[in-house]
Amino acid sequence: MSLTPNIRSARRLAPSRLVRGVGASLVLALAAGAHQAQASEGGASLYLLGSGGPGNAVMPPLKGVFFDNEIYYYKGSASGGKQFTIGGNVVAGLDAKILADFATVLWVPTTDLHGVTVAFGAALPVGNADVDVDAVITGPRGNQLGGSAGDTATVIGDPIATAMLGWKTGDLHVQVSTMLNVPIGDYRKDELANLAFHRWAFDSSLALSWHDEKGGWDVSGKGGLTFNGENPYTDYKTGTEMHLEAAVEKTFSPKWSAGLQSYYFKQISADRGPGAKLGPFQGEVTGVGATAAYNFKIGHMPATLRARAFTEFNATNRMEGDSFWLGLTVPLSLKMPTAPPT
Repeated sequence: MSLTPNIRSARRLAPSRLVRGVGASLVLALAAGAHQAQASEGGASLYLLGSGGPGNAVMPPLKGVFFDNEIYYYKGSASGGKQFTIGGNVVAGLDAKILADFATVLWVPTTDLHGVTVAFGAALPVGNADVDVDAVITGPRGNQLGGSAGDTATVIGDPIATAMLGWKTGDLHVQVSTMLNVPIGDYRKDELANLAFHRWAFDSSLALSWHDEKGGWDVSGKGGLTFNGENPYTDYKTGTEMHLEAAVEKTFSPKWSAGLQSYYFKQISADRGPGAKLGPFQGEVTGVGATAAYNFKIGHMPATLRARAFTEFNATNRMEGDSFWLGLTVPLSLKMPTAPPT
């Protein structure tokens, strides 16, 4: 069955129907440089935990260009007994705050390539990282240091390219997505505060959404693997990471919906290389939270404002923290389907 609606149904699409899939798809492209301290070099992963959610596999029903802007805040800490490798430094005790903005553009060239919707996108993170440590044990060139240290910087992270394929059968939506981190951002050598990875990274994910328009329920799940290259400056090779997410949401009116969301992260292969001074350093964490969306119009265009909040627990080799998201998704241009011949 074709994913392209007829022109009459397309014209009366509610904002929630049109933008729901766009917002979920765009969020996939946002996972660049949010500097959470997990078991990876610099405490950062290409896939940003929490970026999945309700309607994650629902693709845009119309061709066009869409824009999403996400404001992301994270605050986390680890006790002084825990050590991390950041920017070539081995540090003990860690407190970090991140305030970042992710601007993403998604292009949907077709919604019916043999029944498949195709999308391509790009994202660029810009933000401030504020990092404090209880002690710097070893500096980037092996120097023995001591005492507390702090670093803060507002920088541009690595750009992200993404591609997606999606299709549906009844109320079941399926999406395959990929992300590629391009290491050309503002990487601050030997420093504690960074948003750029300075390494190639590739993520592949599979998402499923059971989206019941009549009943107003959405149940979504996503899983994927992130494969990391080596940082040529620090000689640190981050291991392969696994991420799983699940969400359930209820639509209460054409304007409002709300639900619950969770994620699980585990590094399934060891960090290695001369820069991996703490050994395999494989990490694990679980997060739970809530999400809510408000649908409205900007001029004649449908838009969605979505908030998310998470708290983490059961962390190994990483910080535990809280995060908050606020995102706005709106079409920049839409191509309405032509009317069928009479």
